[in-house]
Amino acid sequence: MADSSVRPKRRADAERSIARIVSAARDLLSSDPHAKTDDIAKAAGVGRMTLYGHFATRADLVEAALMDALRAGDETLSSVDLSGHAGEAMTRLLESSWQVVAESAALLAAAEEVLPPGRVRELHEEPARRMSELVRRGREQGVFRTDLPATWLVNVVHYILHGAAAEVRAGRLEPHHAGDVITRSVQAVLAVPADRGEPGKGNSRADRERRGGPG
Repeated sequence: MADSSVRPKRRADAERSIARIVSAARDLLSSDPHAKTDDIAKAAGVGRMTLYGHFATRADLVEAALMDALRAGDETLSSVDLSGHAGEAMTRLLESSWQVVAESAALLAAAEEVLPPGRVRELHEEPARRMSELVRRGREQGVFRTDLPATWLVNVVHYILHGAAAEVRAGRLEPHHAGDVITRSVQAVLAVPADRGEPGKGNSRADRERRGGPG
């Protein structure tokens, strides 16, 4: 009869091996989205057979690395203070979001090459939910526009974040300028149109008073 005490040790060894592989994949793919699986195995200190024993395909490995990066990013973003004025909260969220996106931009590019678009969107549901809630609150406060669909505004914010990451990688945008460019671009997209005000709900009291309407 097999010694059952060996099983927990094997599981622990496997978990440590998986953790090393995922960590190596994150590091290498964050530098080069086309990093070879053999190089990832070497960086993790395991053989190819061990790596493929845990991750049958490159897509499985890339997804695991992206999920790990998103979990780490969510820990960072969940600590951002989103209370109070939605515009100010958006600035704080963008500052942290940019750092997360910048660190995982190449990894995301690797994921987009091997994972279905629907799966990539699914993995980003939590960051999208956080942004959607803030946009909704900003519209209710009257500081974000309501003449365009909220889902469209959220998507545009994400396009700006990932577009900035692509510009940095291409050398067309200096990394130390990216945060300011992103914030100003997003603020311009979300701003209530000054020339005609906002239709329906979402007008702030200050806006109504400036137009001579009821307070």
